Amino acid sequence: MDAPDADADDPFLPPRAAELSPQHVAFLDAHLASRGDLPAAAGLAAELDRRCADLDGDLAALRGRIARLAVSWIYRSLGAKSLIQRSLAKLENLSACTSQYGVRSNGSGRTLGEELPRLAKEVQRIANIREYVGTALQLEVLVGDLEDSVIFINQQARNVLSKKISASSVLMETGQSREKLLQAIKTMNDIEDLVIDISKSRPQWCHLLKSVDSRVDKTLAVLRPKVIADHRSLLASLGWPPKLLTTAMGDGEVSSIPNPLLLMRGEKRESYAHSFLSLCALQHLQTRREERKQKLLGLNENRSRLWAIDELVSPIGARMEYHFTKWIHQPELIFALAFKVTRDFLVGVEEVLQPLIDKARLVAFSAREAWVFSLVQMLSGFLVKKVLPPLAESYKEKGGKSEVSTSWLNIMDLIIAFDSRMQSLIQSETCLYVGSDMLQCLTRGISVLNIFCEKPEWLKIWAKIEFKDAWKKFKDELRDERAWVQSSKRGNGFYHETESVDHLLATQDDYKAPLIADFVLKVVWAMIERCQKFPSIFSRVQFVRLAAGKFIWCFLKVLISHCRIEEMQSANFDDNDVIMRVCGSINAARYVEYKLLEWSDDVNFLDMNFFEDMERHGNVGTGYNCFFGEETKSLAELETNWLLEIIAFLLQQFEMLSWDYVENRHSFGFEQLEQDNPPSIVSSETDCVVSADLVIALDALRSQLTNMRRILNLKDFMDLWRNVADGLDHFLFRSMLMSDVCFSAKGIGRFTADMRALYLVFQPFCARPEAFFPCVRDSLRLLNMNKEEIKHLQVALSNNEKQLECLHVCGISHLSVEQVHELLRLGMCRPKTRLR
Repeated sequence: MDAPDADADDPFLPPRAAELSPQHVAFLDAHLASRGDLPAAAGLAAELDRRCADLDGDLAALRGRIARLAVSWIYRSLGAKSLIQRSLAKLENLSACTSQYGVRSNGSGRTLGEELPRLAKEVQRIANIREYVGTALQLEVLVGDLEDSVIFINQQARNVLSKKISASSVLMETGQSREKLLQAIKTMNDIEDLVIDISKSRPQWCHLLKSVDSRVDKTLAVLRPKVIADHRSLLASLGWPPKLLTTAMGDGEVSSIPNPLLLMRGEKRESYAHSFLSLCALQHLQTRREERKQKLLGLNENRSRLWAIDELVSPIGARMEYHFTKWIHQPELIFALAFKVTRDFLVGVEEVLQPLIDKARLVAFSAREAWVFSLVQMLSGFLVKKVLPPLAESYKEKGGKSEVSTSWLNIMDLIIAFDSRMQSLIQSETCLYVGSDMLQCLTRGISVLNIFCEKPEWLKIWAKIEFKDAWKKFKDELRDERAWVQSSKRGNGFYHETESVDHLLATQDDYKAPLIADFVLKVVWAMIERCQKFPSIFSRVQFVRLAAGKFIWCFLKVLISHCRIEEMQSANFDDNDVIMRVCGSINAARYVEYKLLEWSDDVNFLDMNFFEDMERHGNVGTGYNCFFGEETKSLAELETNWLLEIIAFLLQQFEMLSWDYVENRHSFGFEQLEQDNPPSIVSSETDCVVSADLVIALDALRSQLTNMRRILNLKDFMDLWRNVADGLDHFLFRSMLMSDVCFSAKGIGRFTADMRALYLVFQPFCARPEAFFPCVRDSLRLLNMNKEEIKHLQVALSNNEKQLECLHVCGISHLSVEQVHELLRLGMCRPKTRLR
């Protein structure tokens, strides 16, 4: 028997191949295919040990993760269990409460329905708190970054000033400061965006907004002076402001002032651009903040200036004021220098700064307008401090002496001329893109006259001086003997001012206005034009009322005193001088009234009238229809009253001259006794005979009307002769036809001829003058009826219902039925004859 294998039970020997798994056998075959591979077995074993150790580590990590997940699940499970238990406890408490107070099963649902809204509100409150905290944290981060940036900028500035860093590091420090500055501005814009959203969506968070605004304001109070100081230092290094002294050229002209902005090159130009953009960004941010705050207050203020432009104007303005102070008594030099500086630097400012403004995306700003506006403001400030206060005090102390008034008017002339020249610098570029009305609105704020909007006491002084000066010129014109001559007879050299005014060219000759009326309108319009540049409507209204309005009222008094009604009432009929003076005054009043109404239709006067109505009455439509409503109303009353006086004068003259004619009215019926064998037809030749007693009255009336047609304006003359005709119609009807005179046939013919002669007096003024004598015309138609026609008419009038219709058929429309019966009775007393 073979001995057993001694190695079979040795535990230290490797296992046999039959005891290995197929994967293990395949692994060994792959790595130990031959005896030559045995030396590599040690390395293979080490690799296997390393892999086993890695797997053991992964297994341990997986066990730890599973343990943590199990703990987390257990924690959540316990939390859910606790929440369910608390909910069950609350439900049990609710059930206990409902059972205690006897609430039925549906009571629990009703109580739960009341509790759920409270729970929803509580949840919403918690959500609001979370949103508030999140927003506050976001703002805190932004404000903190802003404050850190400002601290860094200040630290860098102190390092540069204290020379703690080398010269080679200055540029690097400056660049870092610029980056931090831009970052700070961007952060402030982000803060402003967030604050604007909060103010719109969460206005109740006002305390948070106030806190943020307070901290940002403190930061701006540190940052803005720093940026401005750096900008001023940069301007000084560039040679700004330039010297204002200029050198004379060979041909005697004065050379323009050199502009350092155009001389910038390279790094200096880049540094100025960065500084300019920083100022623009700060101003844009400040504008946004002010607009937000003003909207909350219900305000809307327009900003039209650039800080960077102001920094250019401020140093050059200080240098200009040095010269201004020496020219206090030569103000024309002050305005000349201000305009020269503005014009000489305008092109350079626009070429250099406008691209930077566009780059800063300041859409509503223009370098040209900002430059002109800032210089106007600089000059206005000097006038307010140095020039106008002494003049105002001298005017008050000396009671408006002529030399003070002359100086004041000289200053005002220079201001108005300066404003026009400065505004022309803007209009030359903008007039191609905007209309005239929009251009006037844009340039109205660029005016030195704005100082009078802020100083109403100076405005009153100016208006008083303007009125006194105009009144002095008016009295000088009144001394000329041709002052009341009609404009069509104008001679050379009457006016002291020969400038033509376009708005006065129409209808002056049509209204036959005297020369003094034309002068008054020119003076009034000149005063109105001097205040058109006021940006404030209130100031314009106040100046026009105090100067132009007062002048019109004084002229109205002159018209009243020029033609005294009592003189006309006591004048002789042959004295035409009084009538001519009255007609001249009426023409003047009519022409001034027409022009005032025409001016009132202008948009500027419509705005002033609207504003005045709002100020005076609190609404629109309670005042007059035009700005000069009270003045035109008084002028119209004056015209009407004087026209009535002339009409009364003419009627009185006619009545006096026709006294004998009226007294002899019974002679028209004397031939009635000689009617035994009357002719059937009266000869028409008798129609041509006019009563001798009426010829003088008719001739005087014709002469007066012809003269007035020549000297009185067309509208008033038309009213005049029509009213005279109406008055004569009533006078002759009452005195001749309704005086119980039984006209004979020849008397009717002679009276008809007299009336035809009266019609001829008015023939030059209309085609059918008899239409303006309705009572006389209807009476003659009745008197010329024969007896049969009279009886037929009387029968027709017996029907009370158709009396008026019957009269209209006969062509009688202005006589009453009683008057017709009276005239028919007179017709029954004469022969049966009929005039052709």
